[in-house]
Amino acid sequence: MSDIGIDVAEVLPTRSFAWLRRIGHSKVAVLGCAILIFWICVAIAAPWISPFPPNQTIRSMALPGTLAPNGGVFWFGTDHLGRDILSRVIWGTRTVLIYAPLATALAFAVGVTAGLLAGYKRGWLDALLSRLSDLVLAFPALVLYIIIVAKFGASGLNIVLAVTLASSPAIMRLTRGLVLALRGRAFVAAAQLRGEPAWRIMFIEILPNASGPLIVDACLRLGYVVITIGTLGFLGLGLPPPDPDWGGMVNETRKFALVFPHMVLFPCIAVSSLVLGLNLLADGLRELVTQD
Repeated sequence: MSDIGIDVAEVLPTRSFAWLRRIGHSKVAVLGCAILIFWICVAIAAPWISPFPPNQTIRSMALPGTLAPNGGVFWFGTDHLGRDILSRVIWGTRTVLIYAPLATALAFAVGVTAGLLAGYKRGWLDALLSRLSDLVLAFPALVLYIIIVAKFGASGLNIVLAVTLASSPAIMRLTRGLVLALRGRAFVAAAQLRGEPAWRIMFIEILPNASGPLIVDACLRLGYVVITIGTLGFLGLGLPPPDPDWGGMVNETRKFALVFPHMVLFPCIAVSSLVLGLNLLADGLRELVTQD
């Protein structure tokens, strides 16, 4: 206790990231990290580990394990245009791991900022931002994605903007709730008494103490965005061909799935494994946050 009878721990912000240092104690989080790191390494090493150029026509509809005409093996087979599926899955990793984190980061930048303003400022600003978020959340997310991408065209930038618009309201509501729970804490009052500006209180004092649930939500939301990009690709609204895109690969070869299931199986496994890794990481982080 201090001389004036106030608990110093209540006045000082927590800013505790000890739970991140304990990530190795969670087997679930470690497994999720391992899967995520695997795909990151695949994306980085794509030019060196890809057996063939992703868009090169070699031999049409080869089964997995077939020998290539000029040497090498089609480990995942080829598609209807004769392109090596393994190479396209490897290069498609780059597409997912560029646009999904970019879209998620932009959505969090918008949603967290709006949530901090709404929760800390309150009043008319809170009411306005809350009603705008309710309006966006009233639309089914997939329908909103389709409308935006179909209206402005299929491109990486438009996918990022669509995800940002559709995801930021939910992030805003989560952040607002965390800020409302923290704004009455003694360390916020102490910062106000010191005359600190509102932006510093929001981003330096409050935001670090709300980081745990936000990081967990970011992992989960990143998995949702991976699925969204795959879904848009399957619907023909993803990146324009011939760029490798896991969802687009399934869309291009679904007509042959009954006879050549390998054409759709391996891209689906890639999507599922990446989302599984992100979900496992989120579950592990959630356990660590609740224990902190």
